[in-house]
Amino acid sequence: MQTIIEIKDLVKIFKDTAQEVCAVDHVTLNIGEGEFTAIVGPSGSGKTTLLNLIGGLDAPTSGSLHVDGKDISLLKEKEMTAFRLHHIGFVFQAYNLIPVLTAKENVAFVMELQGRKKDEIEQRATELLEAVGLGDRMDSRPAKLSGGQQQRVAVARALASKPKFVLADEPTANLDSKSAENLLDIMEKLNEQEGVTFIFSTHDQRIVAKAKRIITLEDGKVVSDVRK
Repeated sequence: MQTIIEIKDLVKIFKDTAQEVCAVDHVTLNIGEGEFTAIVGPSGSGKTTLLNLIGGLDAPTSGSLHVDGKDISLLKEKEMTAFRLHHIGFVFQAYNLIPVLTAKENVAFVMELQGRKKDEIEQRATELLEAVGLGDRMDSRPAKLSGGQQQRVAVARALASKPKFVLADEPTANLDSKSAENLLDIMEKLNEQEGVTFIFSTHDQRIVAKAKRIITLEDGKVVSDVRK
């Protein structure tokens, strides 16, 4: 299995006027291509912070973080933005779709930013929405879609850029049980059939049950790392 994320002695300290909080405390991990990994732990354990560091949304205090062979902790903000666009897909708890765009336009938008050809954008956006079961809702705007459908659009959008991996921060938190199960089935299928790498930050035991690897954090430290 090819390593796509290499984390060495990673530390993230948040400072305020009263105290320092070590949200990620000397974490060392490798994540390979095609993994379906859940990062779990109690609230405040550092799950979301670790995910944000991997995604380049936060800068580490110390340590190194290589993604696809590049130490992203050394990138300037503009370089990091470009790197995220071409290498990392994101699925957020709050969907974060653009309200004035249709489902298809939301998926296409990432590829337009990448400068891809119009025909390629059209074909891939259509294929991805069909893959997540929304072939009949491509022209619907987010307000006309259920929460589960919006999150499926978000998954399609995350895959549109052909990223090295997808980061999903509590992707089922705002969904009812049936929608959550449907979304997880889709992501599991994409992982198994197309080799898409998923890394979740989650409390959801349904994700934990489907994950092939479970990394447990407590107080910013890795206390368990189990492959099924």
